[in-house]
Amino acid sequence: MAKKLFIPGPVDVAPEILQAMATPMIGHRMPEYALLHKGVKEKLKKVLFTEQRVFLATSSAFGVMEGAVRNLVGKRCANFCNGAFSDKWHDVTRRCGKEADQFKVEWGKPVTPELVDQALATGRYDAITLIHNETSTGVMSPLPEIAEVLRKYPEVVSIIDTVSSMSALCIPVDELAIDCCIFGVQKAFALPPGLAVFTASEKALERCRGIEGRGYYFDFLEFAANDVKDNTPSTPCISQIYAMDRQLDRFFAEGLEQRWARHREMAELVGGWVRERGYGFLADEPYRSVTLTCAVNDRGTDLAALKKRLGERGYAFDDGYGKIKGKTFRIPHMGDMQPADLADFLGVIDEITATL
Repeated sequence: MAKKLFIPGPVDVAPEILQAMATPMIGHRMPEYALLHKGVKEKLKKVLFTEQRVFLATSSAFGVMEGAVRNLVGKRCANFCNGAFSDKWHDVTRRCGKEADQFKVEWGKPVTPELVDQALATGRYDAITLIHNETSTGVMSPLPEIAEVLRKYPEVVSIIDTVSSMSALCIPVDELAIDCCIFGVQKAFALPPGLAVFTASEKALERCRGIEGRGYYFDFLEFAANDVKDNTPSTPCISQIYAMDRQLDRFFAEGLEQRWARHREMAELVGGWVRERGYGFLADEPYRSVTLTCAVNDRGTDLAALKKRLGERGYAFDDGYGKIKGKTFRIPHMGDMQPADLADFLGVIDEITATL
């Protein structure tokens, strides 16, 4: 039995999106593909509020996160870490043979502008990595304020992961002067996994030109060269791109501001439920994510039993990630989910916990 996905990704995908993936195949070097690619790229620029290059990569987001490190870190990288995935990005940076330092923040806390300023003021770094919305903890770091700090350091290339936030709120890439913005599509975009999107500013592309060992599959300059032809360096996941095209049309039909408002409404709904049921929050206001809530199990609920019972009722449930598994649980509120879907799910949790 297929379960309803109430996990922080992949999320449920609308039937019409799955149907779009069944569109008959075309060749990726045919004119038909170039038209598809160009259309998707132009629509993405509207969602990202950017005139920078927007590239499509057949990969999880971490493929491009690794690629960005290989392309953009010349001297030394500052990895800002406040959860499992930002910790992993530091590990990946080192595995790529790059000099890097980890600026660790307690899980549940945001990366602050002050921390970024303190690190960059040393003059040791020419690139940073930052996860905007740390999915393991439900913490959303203050990206606009951090972007203001970055303006003081024009020699530093910013590599920003918006994997679980892009499209759920306004992230104006150009206004924030993000050099490389990266996201996957299986979270707030509500598409099947396997496609990553990233931007590259002219500053970022100029940095690439001086970096050796960029590899091929994620060489940003290869992407830039193919972008002129509305194409990709290697065979793209064409069915996924058909799905992206359809989903972007659905975004605009809903309205971007309405989409952002729906995500805020769902976050508030879950936040109210968490408080009323006597659970805690791992993240403090105003740093709680608008796409998932990480609740602290202050009631001592048997989360393993809850997960099992929810599974029997047809729901996939997440009982925490990494070192906080079992101590916390995560409730997503992103993608095409509606407040009514969340209310139904929370009602089922109430029914089950009353009998545990």
